Amino acid sequence: MPQISLSRRLRRTPFSEGVEAAGVKGYTVYNRMLLPTVFESVEADYHHLKKNVQVWDVSCERQVELRGPDAARLMQMLTPRDLRGMLPGQCFYVPIVDETGGMLNDPVAVKLSEDRWWISIADSDLLLWVKGLANGYRLDVLVDEPDVSPLGVQGPKADELMARVFGDRVRDIRFFKFDMFEFEGRDLAVARSGYSKQGGFEIYVEGSDIGMPLWNALFAAGEDLNVRAGCPNLIERIEGGLLSYGNDMTDDNTPHECGLGKFCNTHTAIGCVGRDALLRVAKEGPVQQIRPIAIDGDAVPPCVQPWPVLADGKQVGQVTSAAWSPDFSTNVSIGMVKLSHWDAGTKVEVETPDGMRSATVQGQFWI
Repeated sequence: MPQISLSRRLRRTPFSEGVEAAGVKGYTVYNRMLLPTVFESVEADYHHLKKNVQVWDVSCERQVELRGPDAARLMQMLTPRDLRGMLPGQCFYVPIVDETGGMLNDPVAVKLSEDRWWISIADSDLLLWVKGLANGYRLDVLVDEPDVSPLGVQGPKADELMARVFGDRVRDIRFFKFDMFEFEGRDLAVARSGYSKQGGFEIYVEGSDIGMPLWNALFAAGEDLNVRAGCPNLIERIEGGLLSYGNDMTDDNTPHECGLGKFCNTHTAIGCVGRDALLRVAKEGPVQQIRPIAIDGDAVPPCVQPWPVLADGKQVGQVTSAAWSPDFSTNVSIGMVKLSHWDAGTKVEVETPDGMRSATVQGQFWI
């Protein structure tokens, strides 16, 4: 395949030096930044992640910072999730929607204080949308992208590695909560979160200058833990049902279609710009929804375009992410399926680049 030409527009990260030294073999582009996709191989990285601990350069999860008296009001305008009970020190997974109820992003909101928030975004230009709302509504809030680069520590040995660098108090952080920890005189927010189902943390590294010192400290502390550089793993994320914005959902989809209705408190999320549209969706229910689909046969090729899902010769959905799972000995996939065919156990066919495959809609994801 043709290679991507690098330039200043495709931004390196505070950890790129360490990623390259670790032997990265592939990148994708995410928020105009480099995101590693493979080190040894996707399958080898998968096995290592499930048994050990990895350090992930996820700087591409850029932060949109809201700071000022109207920060909380603006944050609620963005999402149908009711944020009134959210306290400083909490992280909330929040669907971000436009005025039609379409998904613009599915980030994690980090509440630093009543008047300061970070939105840790997926791959879309959310900063521009937030700036537009703040300006259009004349809100008293500063919207900007701070010098904050998340570093993931993921895997079953993550607690032990983090405790060696930050102290045992880090073990006390509860899921989707964060606390402040000192590293080289800098206070860093450390959250128990991450884009895997193996457990771990995300360190919000504020200040690019300490990126490599922190990277090196983690590797020095974890040598006997078999720590390696890693990255979000395609197989593991599909097994766990972790959605990828731009792949599994776009602004053409509502949160309810994406299976995110539990994160929508539409009746009480007063001020959300897409509230009226989502009230109708919540009442009527979606006509299609994300479903796990097991695809029969040998390993499928990479899913770089949606694959039609068929029943009786008619299209009833599409597969948007797929991979062979060594642990479950099947092709795991994420698809958007129509109401008529989304029940668990429904037999369908998937049109892959290798030809038609039999497939079965699953009742739940594999993890």
